[in-house]
Amino acid sequence: NEMVVAEGGTVTHHHAVGRDHRINGYDVQRPSGFKDMLTAAKSSVDPRSIMNPGALIDSGKGKIGHWMEN
Repeated sequence: NEMVVAEGGTVTHHHAVGRDHRINGYDVQRPSGFKDMLTAAKSSVDPRSIMNPGALIDSGKGKIGHWMEN
């Protein structure tokens, strides 16, 4: 991933984004403003973060499955 990004390429696409590609792909290439916007939108629609937690943004609760504790 690092070599592709260093040469101006991307390793993310709408089919290749999620938990597997976050650390070295999506999180590195995603503009911080987009993360903030997506986090705000998701918080509004899914305040308990039970829909696909941790796929594109952090769940905010520290671990997947946190909703089962409430």
